[in-house]
Amino acid sequence: MTNKIQWEFPQALEDEAIYILRETAAQFERPAILFSGGKDSITIVRLAQKAFYPGKVPFPLLHIDTGHNFPETIQFRDWLVESLGLDLIVRNVQDSIDQGKVQEETGKYASRNALQTVTLLDAIEELKFDACIGGARRDEEKARAKERIFSVRDEFGQWNAKMQRPELFDMLNGKIHLGENVRVFPISNWTELDVWNYIRRENLQIPSIYFSHEREIIERDGMYWPYSPFLNTTEEEVPFRQKVRFRTVGDMTCTAAVISEADKLEDIIGEILEAKISERGARIDDKRSEAAMEKRKQAGYF
Repeated sequence: MTNKIQWEFPQALEDEAIYILRETAAQFERPAILFSGGKDSITIVRLAQKAFYPGKVPFPLLHIDTGHNFPETIQFRDWLVESLGLDLIVRNVQDSIDQGKVQEETGKYASRNALQTVTLLDAIEELKFDACIGGARRDEEKARAKERIFSVRDEFGQWNAKMQRPELFDMLNGKIHLGENVRVFPISNWTELDVWNYIRRENLQIPSIYFSHEREIIERDGMYWPYSPFLNTTEEEVPFRQKVRFRTVGDMTCTAAVISEADKLEDIIGEILEAKISERGARIDDKRSEAAMEKRKQAGYF
């Protein structure tokens, strides 16, 4: 019985997420879906399809492109947009760098992950989005566990845990002041296992890097980093080929791989059931400090 429950998707979670998406459409004038090409944002797109069927998804996808993405993710993004007839808006971190708004990091652990915040906030202001729908979940990380479903950001795009509103009896309050905006998290109450069981139930296509494949990696700090032109390596860090997969998808400079033979959804779900660390345990950007995620969120991060 226990094994059967672990493999089933709780229908109440989909119902809740669809309700949240419809409330977002009703309460805000210009919502957008924050799209990374990862499994959670792909799930959001599927839920939006269901929420507004037979009509078109009424929100554009907004992708903040760091320029350091996995090529497989970008290829998948373009395929999904074309196959579903979605509207895609892309804003590039490189433009923020060229404009002098952010400075490229240097050194062994250089990454563009934190630089995305400025590009995102500029895009929100430029395009006048009052709600941005994301795929963050409370089980991922302790700072995200503090989020509300409708998470208010101030006029500077910053998050303050003390200014969040109570959400009693599924009542969502989207009233905001001029200049403020809201991040909406329809799958906040889902777990990683729920997402994978939903992908399995819905037979969703996902980027190939989630499945076991052979690629060049290096070993650093006890983790397996994908080797790429964006990664600053030392002479001792010699790349080698290994069968790996990725539990979470971020930049190539901040997402570690796991050694795995799981090349089917059932195998991936089996691995998750036996995993001893969370999926964010493979996100190198979260390891910069104990409060790395919370500090990024306070500055306006996704």
